[in-house]
Amino acid sequence: MTKVIFLDAAGTLFDVGGSVGEVYGKFASSWGITVSNEELNTAFYQSFANSTPMAFPGRESAKIPQLEFEWWQAVCANAFQIAGVFNQFSDFPKFFAELYAHFATAEPWFVYPDVLPALNRWQQQGIELAVVSNFDSRLYAVLKALNLAEYFTSVTISTEVGAAKPDSKIFTTALQKHNSIAANVVHIGDSFKADYCGAINAGLKAIWLNRKPEKIEIGKLDLTNSQNIQEFPSLDFMSKL
Repeated sequence: MTKVIFLDAAGTLFDVGGSVGEVYGKFASSWGITVSNEELNTAFYQSFANSTPMAFPGRESAKIPQLEFEWWQAVCANAFQIAGVFNQFSDFPKFFAELYAHFATAEPWFVYPDVLPALNRWQQQGIELAVVSNFDSRLYAVLKALNLAEYFTSVTISTEVGAAKPDSKIFTTALQKHNSIAANVVHIGDSFKADYCGAINAGLKAIWLNRKPEKIEIGKLDLTNSQNIQEFPSLDFMSKL
Protein backbone atom coordinates (compact mmCIF):
# COMPACT_ATOMS: atom_id res chain seq x y z
CA MET A 1 0.00 0.00 0.00
CA THR A 2 1.44 3.35 -1.06
CA LYS A 3 1.91 5.65 1.94
CA VAL A 4 3.58 8.66 0.32
CA ILE A 5 3.11 10.19 -3.14
CA PHE A 6 5.32 12.93 -4.56
CA LEU A 7 3.93 15.04 -7.40
CA ASP A 8 5.47 17.49 -9.81
CA ALA A 9 3.73 20.89 -10.05
CA ALA A 10 3.47 22.65 -13.44
CA GLY A 11 2.39 20.25 -16.17
CA THR A 12 1.20 17.74 -13.59
CA LEU A 13 -1.12 19.53 -11.14
CA PHE A 14 -1.70 22.69 -13.14
CA ASP A 15 -0.58 24.41 -16.31
CA VAL A 16 -0.69 27.71 -18.16
CA GLY A 17 -4.07 28.46 -19.71
CA GLY A 18 -3.65 28.74 -23.48
CA SER A 19 0.13 29.06 -23.80
CA VAL A 20 3.06 30.95 -22.33
CA GLY A 21 3.30 32.79 -25.64
CA GLU A 22 -0.28 34.03 -25.28
CA VAL A 23 0.35 35.37 -21.79
CA TYR A 24 3.63 37.00 -22.80
CA GLY A 25 2.01 38.40 -25.93
CA LYS A 26 -0.93 39.86 -24.01
CA PHE A 27 1.39 41.70 -21.62
CA ALA A 28 3.60 42.84 -24.50
CA SER A 29 0.60 44.29 -26.34
CA SER A 30 -0.20 46.44 -23.31
CA TRP A 31 3.23 48.00 -23.89
CA GLY A 32 2.41 48.66 -27.52
CA ILE A 33 4.40 45.71 -28.82
CA THR A 34 2.90 43.40 -31.42
CA VAL A 35 4.31 39.91 -31.74
CA SER A 36 2.93 36.54 -32.83
CA ASN A 37 1.88 34.44 -29.84
CA GLU A 38 2.98 31.30 -31.65
CA GLU A 39 6.43 32.68 -32.44
CA LEU A 40 6.78 33.98 -28.90
CA ASN A 41 5.74 30.62 -27.45
CA THR A 42 8.33 28.81 -29.57
CA ALA A 43 10.94 31.39 -28.58
CA PHE A 44 10.13 30.93 -24.90
CA TYR A 45 10.59 27.16 -24.98
CA GLN A 46 13.82 27.56 -26.94
CA SER A 47 15.11 30.02 -24.37
CA PHE A 48 13.96 27.84 -21.48
CA ALA A 49 15.56 24.72 -22.93
CA ASN A 50 18.90 26.51 -23.37
CA SER A 51 18.97 27.82 -19.80
CA THR A 52 20.92 26.32 -16.94
CA PRO A 53 18.88 24.44 -14.30
CA MET A 54 17.10 26.74 -11.88
CA ALA A 55 19.10 25.85 -8.78
CA PHE A 56 21.53 27.93 -6.80
CA PRO A 57 23.76 25.63 -4.74
CA GLY A 58 25.62 27.26 -1.89
CA ARG A 59 23.71 30.53 -2.04
CA GLU A 60 22.13 32.12 1.03
CA SER A 61 18.40 31.43 1.35
CA ALA A 62 17.66 35.15 1.72
CA LYS A 63 19.09 35.75 -1.76
CA ILE A 64 17.13 32.98 -3.50
CA PRO A 65 14.03 35.06 -4.46
CA GLN A 66 16.19 37.65 -6.24
CA LEU A 67 18.20 34.93 -7.99
CA GLU A 68 14.96 33.33 -9.16
CA PHE A 69 13.74 36.67 -10.48
CA GLU A 70 16.98 37.27 -12.36
CA TRP A 71 16.94 33.73 -13.79
CA TRP A 72 13.45 34.15 -15.18
CA GLN A 73 14.19 37.67 -16.43
CA ALA A 74 17.07 36.29 -18.49
CA VAL A 75 14.85 33.52 -19.94
CA CYS A 76 12.11 36.02 -20.77
CA ALA A 77 14.47 38.59 -22.28
CA ASN A 78 16.07 35.95 -24.46
CA ALA A 79 12.64 34.81 -25.65
CA PHE A 80 11.75 38.32 -26.79
CA GLN A 81 15.18 38.65 -28.40
CA ILE A 82 14.62 35.43 -30.35
CA ALA A 83 11.20 36.78 -31.38
CA GLY A 84 12.93 39.95 -32.59
CA VAL A 85 11.06 42.52 -30.48
CA PHE A 86 13.18 42.95 -27.35
CA ASN A 87 14.54 46.33 -28.44
CA GLN A 88 11.01 47.71 -28.71
CA PHE A 89 10.57 47.75 -24.92
CA SER A 90 11.00 51.17 -23.34
CA ASP A 91 11.59 49.61 -19.90
CA PHE A 92 11.98 45.84 -20.04
CA PRO A 93 12.78 45.39 -16.30
CA LYS A 94 9.50 47.11 -15.39
CA PHE A 95 7.60 45.04 -17.94
CA PHE A 96 9.12 41.84 -16.62
CA ALA A 97 8.38 42.71 -12.98
CA GLU A 98 4.68 42.97 -13.87
CA LEU A 99 4.77 39.70 -15.81
CA TYR A 100 6.64 37.89 -13.04
CA ALA A 101 4.11 38.99 -10.41
CA HIS A 102 1.25 37.84 -12.67
CA PHE A 103 2.55 34.25 -12.65
CA ALA A 104 2.40 34.22 -8.83
CA THR A 105 -1.42 34.53 -9.02
CA ALA A 106 -4.13 32.08 -10.06
CA GLU A 107 -5.02 34.00 -13.22
CA PRO A 108 -2.60 32.48 -15.77
CA TRP A 109 -3.06 28.91 -14.51
CA PHE A 110 -5.68 26.15 -14.65
CA VAL A 111 -5.88 22.99 -12.55
CA TYR A 112 -6.19 19.78 -14.57
CA PRO A 113 -9.67 18.24 -14.07
CA ASP A 114 -8.29 14.90 -12.83
CA VAL A 115 -6.25 16.52 -10.03
CA LEU A 116 -8.76 17.35 -7.29
CA PRO A 117 -10.57 13.97 -7.47
CA ALA A 118 -7.20 12.21 -7.18
CA LEU A 119 -5.95 14.40 -4.32
CA ASN A 120 -9.18 13.96 -2.39
CA ARG A 121 -9.12 10.19 -2.91
CA TRP A 122 -5.52 9.89 -1.73
CA GLN A 123 -6.15 12.14 1.25
CA GLN A 124 -9.14 10.01 2.28
CA GLN A 125 -6.90 6.94 2.04
CA GLY A 126 -4.44 8.50 4.47
CA ILE A 127 -1.67 8.88 1.90
CA GLU A 128 0.84 11.66 2.55
CA LEU A 129 1.15 14.00 -0.41
CA ALA A 130 4.09 16.22 -1.33
CA VAL A 131 5.18 18.45 -4.19
CA VAL A 132 8.67 18.03 -5.65
CA SER A 133 9.24 20.63 -8.33
CA ASN A 134 11.75 22.66 -10.32
CA PHE A 135 9.42 25.64 -9.86
CA ASP A 136 10.59 28.72 -7.94
CA SER A 137 9.37 30.06 -4.59
CA ARG A 138 6.27 31.57 -6.20
CA LEU A 139 4.95 28.01 -6.10
CA TYR A 140 3.75 28.46 -2.51
CA ALA A 141 1.55 31.38 -3.56
CA VAL A 142 0.33 29.58 -6.68
CA LEU A 143 -0.67 26.43 -4.77
CA LYS A 144 -2.56 28.56 -2.28
CA ALA A 145 -4.26 30.63 -4.99
CA LEU A 146 -5.36 27.46 -6.80
CA ASN A 147 -6.70 25.94 -3.53
CA LEU A 148 -4.18 23.09 -3.68
CA ALA A 149 -1.86 23.94 -0.78
CA GLU A 150 -3.99 22.24 1.87
CA TYR A 151 -3.43 18.83 0.30
CA PHE A 152 0.35 18.76 0.71
CA THR A 153 2.38 17.92 3.78
CA SER A 154 5.54 19.30 2.21
CA VAL A 155 6.78 21.25 -0.80
CA THR A 156 10.34 20.82 -2.07
CA ILE A 157 11.66 23.08 -4.82
CA SER A 158 14.93 23.09 -6.69
CA THR A 159 15.95 26.63 -5.82
CA GLU A 160 15.81 25.93 -2.09
CA VAL A 161 17.56 22.56 -2.35
CA GLY A 162 20.27 23.75 -4.72
CA ALA A 163 19.59 20.91 -7.15
CA ALA A 164 17.00 20.47 -9.88
CA LYS A 165 15.34 17.29 -11.08
CA PRO A 166 16.58 14.86 -12.36
CA ASP A 167 19.30 15.33 -9.72
CA SER A 168 18.72 12.79 -6.93
CA LYS A 169 19.38 15.39 -4.23
CA ILE A 170 15.96 17.01 -4.58
CA PHE A 171 14.23 13.64 -4.11
CA THR A 172 16.45 12.77 -1.15
CA THR A 173 15.60 16.08 0.50
CA ALA A 174 11.88 15.43 0.06
CA LEU A 175 12.22 11.90 1.46
CA GLN A 176 13.85 13.27 4.60
CA LYS A 177 10.84 15.51 5.21
CA HIS A 178 8.63 12.41 5.31
CA ASN A 179 11.06 10.16 7.17
CA SER A 180 10.59 7.62 4.39
CA ILE A 181 12.81 5.42 2.28
CA ALA A 182 12.81 5.78 -1.49
CA ALA A 183 11.36 2.34 -2.19
CA ASN A 184 8.17 3.24 -0.31
CA VAL A 185 7.43 6.39 -2.30
CA VAL A 186 5.87 6.96 -5.73
CA HIS A 187 6.74 10.09 -7.72
CA ILE A 188 4.37 11.29 -10.47
CA GLY A 189 5.32 13.89 -13.06
CA ASP A 190 4.91 14.91 -16.68
CA SER A 191 8.60 15.12 -17.64
CA PHE A 192 10.10 11.80 -18.65
CA LYS A 193 13.67 12.90 -17.98
CA ALA A 194 13.21 15.10 -14.91
CA ASP A 195 10.41 13.23 -13.18
CA TYR A 196 10.42 9.62 -14.31
CA CYS A 197 14.13 9.03 -14.87
CA GLY A 198 15.07 11.29 -11.96
CA ALA A 199 12.83 9.42 -9.52
CA ILE A 200 13.84 5.95 -10.74
CA ASN A 201 17.52 6.79 -10.51
CA ALA A 202 16.96 8.07 -6.95
CA GLY A 203 15.44 4.71 -6.01
CA LEU A 204 11.79 5.78 -5.96
CA LYS A 205 8.91 4.17 -7.78
CA ALA A 206 7.80 6.43 -10.61
CA ILE A 207 4.87 7.07 -12.91
CA TRP A 208 5.18 9.13 -16.06
CA LEU A 209 2.08 11.32 -16.48
CA ASN A 210 2.34 11.69 -20.23
CA ARG A 211 -0.33 14.32 -20.82
CA LYS A 212 0.91 15.53 -24.25
CA PRO A 213 1.50 12.65 -25.22
CA GLU A 214 5.28 12.62 -25.68
CA LYS A 215 7.17 9.92 -27.54
CA ILE A 216 10.51 8.60 -26.31
CA GLU A 217 13.24 6.44 -27.82
CA ILE A 218 13.53 3.39 -25.59
CA GLY A 219 17.16 2.86 -26.60
CA LYS A 220 18.14 6.25 -25.17
CA LEU A 221 16.67 5.90 -21.68
CA ASP A 222 18.74 7.51 -18.93
CA LEU A 223 17.96 4.89 -16.30
CA THR A 224 20.29 3.15 -13.88
CA ASN A 225 17.49 0.83 -12.73
CA SER A 226 15.88 -0.86 -15.70
CA GLN A 227 12.14 -1.56 -15.49
CA ASN A 228 9.01 -1.37 -17.58
CA ILE A 229 7.95 2.26 -17.96
CA GLN A 230 4.82 3.10 -15.98
CA GLU A 231 3.08 5.57 -18.29
CA PHE A 232 -0.44 7.01 -18.05
CA PRO A 233 -2.28 9.95 -19.69
CA SER A 234 -4.07 11.16 -16.53
CA LEU A 235 -4.33 10.70 -12.77
CA ASP A 236 -7.58 8.72 -13.03
CA PHE A 237 -5.67 5.44 -13.07
CA MET A 238 -4.39 6.03 -9.54
CA SER A 239 -7.67 4.80 -8.06
CA LYS A 240 -6.26 1.35 -8.73
CA LEU A 241 -3.21 1.82 -6.47
